[in-house]
Formats: sequence, structure tokens, C-alpha cells
Amino acid sequence: MSLSGLGDTGKAEPPPALFPAPESDAPAPARRRGRQPQNGPPRNGSVQGDDAGRQLVFFGAEAAEPTVADLAGLLAGPGEVVRMGGTARLSVQVDAAWRVHVLVAELAARGLAASWEPTEGERHAVRTSYTRVLKPLAAAWLHGQALRPPATFHLTGRRLRLWLAAAGTPEPPDACLLRLGANDQECWEPIGVALAAAGLAGTLLSPNEGGPAYRITGRRRLARLAELVGEPPRAAPPEAWPS
Repeated sequence: MSLSGLGDTGKAEPPPALFPAPESDAPAPARRRGRQPQNGPPRNGSVQGDDAGRQLVFFGAEAAEPTVADLAGLLAGPGEVVRMGGTARLSVQVDAAWRVHVLVAELAARGLAASWEPTEGERHAVRTSYTRVLKPLAAAWLHGQALRPPATFHLTGRRLRLWLAAAGTPEPPDACLLRLGANDQECWEPIGVALAAAGLAGTLLSPNEGGPAYRITGRRRLARLAELVGEPPRAAPPEAWPS
């Protein structure tokens, strides 16, 4: 199914709904800032409010507020960050419309407006605007043009949730694939160490083996992953989230 058709105005139309858009659980002020469309990613490629997700639940962090530091979970996966002057922008390519819904809502929950656009291969690029808010994240991860986790990097439930929403795929009956950035080889090993420290030791798959990605196997590890990332977002199909 093509997701990149143009309407009569010449603007990219939202892709058809691969899964129904979630109803909002956001409070009234957030709903007034804008609604997610009922079909596909947000209309006009931009959403200011968090209208796609329900209350996030994380093991050991249920009462914690979302923070910009959580976005390190996207950089652990295929996310990218670039700097311009005293600002930075975060972007990630995803393979399904439901992931767009979830990520736009997650970014909005952290005070970051996000836009999206269709790309080649029926994929979508989700990105923030350039903002000073992301400067510390870029400073911690960028070494010249190369992306590398800081020495203190670790994975929390919220970071894992973002990584899973962007690039995670359960593989029944007892595995889950977490994809990595194809050009971020310097990240692969330290991210594997962080996974192991979180009780999620995985096997690194090379590009020739269907990666780059970490495959987490075993019912105990999958139960641990499900506990850490919490309940599935409303936009996610049941088979796309560990249970």
C-alpha cells in the first residue's frame, strides 16, 4: 500500500490507517492544542499536543514525569541527532504509521513538537524542530559527526519504551528484536552492555544476519522487557508489543 500519495494541493496526505488512531486520554488543555487524525499519522505533518497516548506505566517509575533525557532510547536505536549552532534536532525513520502516532505523542509529552513525512519504501521520518532543549543530548552523544553513547549511558524503562516504539519487533514465541542505527557501529557494543546491565542481554545480529539489531530471547528476559516498557500504547497493535 502506498503511503506517499499527493492530494490535489500537492501536499503529502496522511497515510491510510494501518491501525485505528487512538482516542485521547490527554486533559482538556492538551486536546485543545490539536488532535491526532483518525487515519494515519498526524495531519499536515505536525502535532503540538499529546493526543495519541494513554498514561504511561513503567516498572519502578510509574510516578516519574517524562524527560528529554528519555530520548536517549531513540539514539540507542536508529535515531539520529544533528547540531546547528546552539540547537539540535532529533529524527528517526520508522516502518509503520502506528509508530508515528506513538513517537509524536511521546515527543509532545516532553514539550517537543514533531513533524513527519513519508519516505522511500513506505517508511516515515519523524523529527523535531531545531531547539536548544536538545543541545545537551547532542553534546553527550555526538563526537564530531559520529554517534556514541556517553560513558554513563544506561537503559531505563522509558528509554526502552521509546526504542521499542521506534524499532522493536516481537518475534514469537520467545524473542524480540531491537534494531540499531545502521551507520552507528561505535554504538553497538556499549548499547549491548547497557542491555545486559538492565537484565536484557541480547545477541548482536550483523547486517548480513538481518540486523544491525539485538535479539533478546528467553521468556524470563521477555517478561523483564515487558515489565520495564509497560502497557502497550493504544496505537500499537497487540502483536507489536511484548506481553
